[in-house]
Amino acid sequence: MLNLSSLNPQQRLAAETLKGPVLILAGAGTGKTRVITFRIAHMIERGIQPWHILGVTFTNKAAREMQERVSKLIPKARKPIDADPSVKLRDLRPTICTFHSLCVRILRQHIEKLGYKKNFVIYDESEQLGAVKKILAQISAKGEKTDPAAILSLLSRFKNGGANSAAFADESLRAMAEHIRKRYESALHACNAVDFDDLILLTLRLFEEHPDALEACRAKYRYVMVDEYQDTNASQFKLIHLLTSEHRNLCVVGDDDQSIYGWRGADISNLLDMEKHYPEVKVVKLEQNYRSTNTILRAANTIIKNNVRRRGKQLWSDKGDGSKIALHTFETDEEEARNVVEQIEYAKLAQRIPWGAQAILFRTNQQSRPLETELRKAGVRYHLIGGQSFFDRREIRDFLAYLKTFINPHDDISLLRIANTPARGLSDVTMERLLAASHERKGSVYSAMKNPNVTTTFMTKSRESIEAFVEFIERTRAELVRTDSTPSPHSQSA
Repeated sequence: MLNLSSLNPQQRLAAETLKGPVLILAGAGTGKTRVITFRIAHMIERGIQPWHILGVTFTNKAAREMQERVSKLIPKARKPIDADPSVKLRDLRPTICTFHSLCVRILRQHIEKLGYKKNFVIYDESEQLGAVKKILAQISAKGEKTDPAAILSLLSRFKNGGANSAAFADESLRAMAEHIRKRYESALHACNAVDFDDLILLTLRLFEEHPDALEACRAKYRYVMVDEYQDTNASQFKLIHLLTSEHRNLCVVGDDDQSIYGWRGADISNLLDMEKHYPEVKVVKLEQNYRSTNTILRAANTIIKNNVRRRGKQLWSDKGDGSKIALHTFETDEEEARNVVEQIEYAKLAQRIPWGAQAILFRTNQQSRPLETELRKAGVRYHLIGGQSFFDRREIRDFLAYLKTFINPHDDISLLRIANTPARGLSDVTMERLLAASHERKGSVYSAMKNPNVTTTFMTKSRESIEAFVEFIERTRAELVRTDSTPSPHSQSA
């Protein structure tokens, strides 16, 4: 049985309020994840079927942590003897995922209604840049230079904020975004591909054009919870509102004092104006902080209360006052860095605080340079968080491009990346000619490679390289299908 007495009074109130709209104002360090997981477990204990519960957050890490915590609080899901064989065990558990993961699940079921195939691929940033570069090469005047990354950022703002966003006060900027967006969407659609911004927008389009898909999702997700609600943008708000406007069982968790993503489309009014859309909403404030001392909290409260638009809350702690806050000022970055390293060395030698228990926080990446210099001088080993991602390494991107090409050879961006990696006689000139042929025929590069009317225009050596590459792709795809369809010894019936 779930032990709700381990929660403080406000946490328990939030966990026990299951019906109707609920706004949980959770200050930093007030145990919001604990409340969310207990609330989900309490729903199941009260007889709500797990598969009718949806929890949405912003990062895969947060979703995994929440899923793990919930799993420890609820009985293990068991598949009924008479269950439909197509039903998977995960379908019997609460759905806890990111906005994008939720939309992928929905689109995998219904995207054919929008003219895509179910095996659509999702372009990452480098693949999006590749698509934008192709478009710019077609529409830019000779000698004109345009930053593809800036255009991609413009497209993302257009999708998330819409044409009427403040980002498009300049009419020419809005017109450019609209002009490129249409070409960009057509290019991706031709490759049966979408980008991350498309996932939510296509789901909204699906709901608007096919009400049956919306009704199916409403019937499945009857209790919806959204974490970090202060960071939702217009599209995410609309998605949640469509899912919950009928049953009204929406619980949002957020803190307007932690809203820092306005620059990427987050709209704090989604949280501040909750009563406009859900007049009957019940507001629960979590103000007891379990992370900091009262000295730190008083300083934070004093600063944050100057924000113009916010819901009032006063964080407090039962940890006592603790140490005083020390403020040091320095003439130069180098002097500041030396002092920081001296403080770290003192903590290690005099107070026996190990290196691994100490951290340096800085606001921008460029501020790490003097700190790293002084740490190296002092012989202090350190780990810099925020360096190059594993998935940004060239060999990993190449590997993923191969996998994407095997799944969908009409994905031009992935195919062009691996066509001559390693070298196989497909020069840049050859690939440019194939790309031009694909544009003329309004198809993919792979279709052009398989078209005899195209390949016969190449010299023998180039034509043989093209044919060998196509044969390699086809052979590998056939092998993957064969491997996937061959039952393992463990899955064969006795």
